[in-house]
Amino acid sequence: MSRPALTYLRVSITSRCNLRCVYCQPAAESAGRDVLSRDELARFVELAVQCGVRKVRLTGGEPLVRADVVELVRELAGIRDLHDLGLTTNATRLPALARPLRAAGLRRINIGLPAVDPEVYRRVTRVGEVGDALAGLRAALDAGFEPVKVNVVVMRGLNDGQVAPLAELTRREPVEVRFVEYMPFVDACEGRGRYLVPADEVLARVRALGEVEPLAGERGPASAQRYRIRGFEGVVGIIAPHSAPFCAACNRVRLTADGAVRACLIDGGEQDVLPLMRAGLDRRAMERILAEAAARKPERHAGTFRGDMRRIGG
Repeated sequence: MSRPALTYLRVSITSRCNLRCVYCQPAAESAGRDVLSRDELARFVELAVQCGVRKVRLTGGEPLVRADVVELVRELAGIRDLHDLGLTTNATRLPALARPLRAAGLRRINIGLPAVDPEVYRRVTRVGEVGDALAGLRAALDAGFEPVKVNVVVMRGLNDGQVAPLAELTRREPVEVRFVEYMPFVDACEGRGRYLVPADEVLARVRALGEVEPLAGERGPASAQRYRIRGFEGVVGIIAPHSAPFCAACNRVRLTADGAVRACLIDGGEQDVLPLMRAGLDRRAMERILAEAAARKPERHAGTFRGDMRRIGG
């Protein structure tokens, strides 16, 4: 079967986080850590771009807990032939960092926001305050990021009642709120399949706000199905990795926070490249790493993952 080229690299720059979301971290508190230096991260991305990667997204943990995140963004933004540099964040530190990140060359912001209700937000994040995240969302919009996307992992019994209130964010703001089917990361959250809210059920809840119009235009198999609620400014997206896997079209590869290349978020195993990075990674080695990652990609993921989500990134 023909596979798409690996052109999209997600880089977990830390396993530390200031929240402890139930779908990402185990209940037992663990500090996480930074393993890779800024120079190591920049070198890896530069070589990956030389080998065909064109889009990079920084993830975590929470990437904004790294003290050097603005400097890292500035270095990466200067890499020739890197066409798209984005970052996924819980937004709680964006009020102070949105404008510096924008000035450094960051192009896109994705914000993980599980709820707008304070009680629900605290239940999902265990320690967070929704006001901090909403202030970060406002800061991203004011800094001129476009698009600003809000990612919502929908979990039955935890935050599924927040679908309509979160979609309501698109009424007056030019944001894209994307509802993502929960995947059962079994070490992070017990109960697994009972949390799944299928994409068609999510869409039904969005329809409660008004007439929903599918957006015409080009759409790849691995992207969100996008809709606009009539009269609303922004867009609603639905991503269904469980009920409609897009493995055959996946062009992603991941670098974990501790220096492993992961071919697939769920399956495909990992290759520890930290020794290579510290011994002097070159283009030939990178070509081999990416080729091996492409070969490990499954035709379809198994649907469950056992491990620490925050070291892999979303």
